[in-house]
Amino acid sequence: MAVRALFENSNEVGVFAKLTNAYCLVAVGGSANFYSVFEGELSDVIPVVYTSIAGCRIIGRMTVGNRHGLLVPNTTTDQELQHIRNSLPDSVKIQRIEERLSALGNVIACNDYVALVHPDLDRETEEILADVLKVEVFRQTVADNVLVGSYCSISNQGALVHPKTSIENQDEISSLLQVPLVAGTVNRGSEVIGAGMVVNDWSAFCGLDTTSTELSVVESIFKLGEAQPSAVTSEMRASLVESMT
Repeated sequence: MAVRALFENSNEVGVFAKLTNAYCLVAVGGSANFYSVFEGELSDVIPVVYTSIAGCRIIGRMTVGNRHGLLVPNTTTDQELQHIRNSLPDSVKIQRIEERLSALGNVIACNDYVALVHPDLDRETEEILADVLKVEVFRQTVADNVLVGSYCSISNQGALVHPKTSIENQDEISSLLQVPLVAGTVNRGSEVIGAGMVVNDWSAFCGLDTTSTELSVVESIFKLGEAQPSAVTSEMRASLVESMT
C-alpha cells in the first residue's frame, strides 16, 4: 500500500524517515499525525523507532540500511547509537562508519541484496557496506547524478529512478539490481525520488503532494497491494514523460 504523509509541512518524507523490511526509523519532533501514518501501517510487523542522528532530524539522508544492518555516520552520539541498538531487532547489525561523504543516505541506495554507491565512496566504506548489509556493491550514477541515494528509491521488488535517466542507464541499473525499474517522479514532479519517498517490500510513503498518477506508478513498480506492472503504467509513464519534455 502506498500512502501519503507530511513531516511538518515538508513533503520530503525520505529525509525524515528510513524504512526497511526489518525496522523503520523516524525523526523525533514531528507531529503525531506523521507518526500515526507510519505506525498504522507498520507497527504490527516491524518496530518504528523515534531517533535523531548527530542531533539532526534528517535521519533518512544520514543513514543507510536494510534488513541485515544499519550504517550511521561517525557524528552519531553514543546515546543515539545505544538507543537505536536497543530498539532494533537483534538480527540487525548497527555500525558507525568514518566516511568523508557522511550523508550516507544521499550517496548510497540499497535493498537487501544490492547497493548502488557514489563513485567516490571510500574503499573501506564499500567493504563495511558489503559486510554489514550483506550486499553486492556497485559504483554507479543515476541520470549523471553521483548522489544515487537521492535520485532513486529501490526495494527488493522494483526501483524508481530520476525521470531523466537514459534508457541505457535504466537498463544498466535494472540488470545490476535484478528488479524491474521505471523512471518517474514523486511529490508532483519532484526529481529527488530518494528524499521524496520511502519504500519496503509491502508499503511506501510519499509526500502529501504526490499525485494519484505518481502513486499508482509507485504501487505498480514496487508491487504494493494488488497493483501489478501493467499497460496502465506504461501509458502513465508516457504521459508523465511527455508532460516533462
